[in-house]
Amino acid sequence: MSDDLSARRAAYVATIRGMHRKERLLGFVACLIGVLVLIWGREVAGAPAWAAPTGLLVIGAGWLLFAYVIVRRTRYVRTHPFDPQS
Repeated sequence: MSDDLSARRAAYVATIRGMHRKERLLGFVACLIGVLVLIWGREVAGAPAWAAPTGLLVIGAGWLLFAYVIVRRTRYVRTHPFDPQS
């Protein structure tokens, strides 16, 4: 009985971790690109003036995607709590 419960709990956790995987990856990539553009805009002498603000905006967009995923996963967990009796 305990093995069945732990297997179901592991499946529930795997389902939650798998939610919005593409959005999380896109947010991570956006943050990386934003950091690279920001470094390029501040450190390279010939970089255009728009590079640093654009880097900050892209980093902010990546973090907004992370926040979106957190809110969506929290809503899912609240509406679908783990019920060992089901």
